[in-house]
Amino acid sequence: MPALTLPPFPDDVPTHDLLVIDYELVKNGDKGETDRLWEAATRLGFWYLKNHGALEEVEAMFDMGAETMRLPMSEKMKYEQGDDGMSFGYKAAGANAVDETGALDTVEFINVSRNDALAWPNKVHRDYPPTVNARMESTVKPFIKKSMEINMTLMDVFNSRLGLPNGTLAARHSVDEPSGCESRVIKNPPRNGASEAKQAIGAHTDFGSLSFLHNKLGGLQVLPPGVTEWKYVKPLPGHAICNVGDTLSLFSGGILRSNLHRVVTPPREQGNYERWSLVFFSRPQYDAELHALTEESQIIADAVARSPDPSKFSTGQTAGAWFKRRIKNQRIANRTGPETWRASRGTEHNELLASQVTAY
Repeated sequence: MPALTLPPFPDDVPTHDLLVIDYELVKNGDKGETDRLWEAATRLGFWYLKNHGALEEVEAMFDMGAETMRLPMSEKMKYEQGDDGMSFGYKAAGANAVDETGALDTVEFINVSRNDALAWPNKVHRDYPPTVNARMESTVKPFIKKSMEINMTLMDVFNSRLGLPNGTLAARHSVDEPSGCESRVIKNPPRNGASEAKQAIGAHTDFGSLSFLHNKLGGLQVLPPGVTEWKYVKPLPGHAICNVGDTLSLFSGGILRSNLHRVVTPPREQGNYERWSLVFFSRPQYDAELHALTEESQIIADAVARSPDPSKFSTGQTAGAWFKRRIKNQRIANRTGPETWRASRGTEHNELLASQVTAY
């Protein structure tokens, strides 16, 4: 993407400070840094990550996304996700609801399955636009592989702190099995005269385990525990923003926090520019059962035993069913009323997570 001089993030909007975690220190086993990572993952579930070494791959992915979004709509729609619960492919703006009223989202994005990228030129799930195919080997695959390495390094720390046998979480995120892991390049249009910030992506918790996010303009907001006002997360140059998702929270019996967040129009002058973001979502393989790993860890078993409603950590669903349900019921074409939106929810209204957030 061409370099633009973007206006600075304003200093007069409400923000929530995140801990800054040094990936190189975590990777080298620095105890102080892994302690800080654990604090971030259990208290808010969001943190900045520096020294992750993926900046070159990130810029190339933004270029791929820009090339894809410039395609004619008729071409992009050949690769549309559809309404059956598949996430991979193109999503047009307005295809999803952002809340139970049926208000429409404002973002378009291109999702590429990890399975498809690693199997290229073979196909696992679906076909992609020619702009994606042209960069699958040189751009998409390197970004996905580096993102996987980073997320699994962080997950190994959580595996140890949760008292799980070595490789327990990794075994549920096998690279050889079909899963919802994917990269996503997102474009949100400028404000275009609107007086108020609009929800680009509605309030939600993430579907999967860990998210590895890159953006240059504000717009991401979090709702910290015990707070009723949304707070912006200020983008920091060269830093990724990472967060815990539903499945990792469920595996941990709520010890790891999957926190509510949303994306709105960037604040002040930043809202006059297109907002681009890039994320890699690590998700368990489709056949992984979503429940607290109480039999593998006494720490998790104790956390569930202290919960006012332990049944919330026995979903009766696989990761694949959780993923498909959440995607399908956000699609506006599937809407029958507020109940459709409610059926797309994950752990957003789970008071267990908030009640346990200071216990570890």
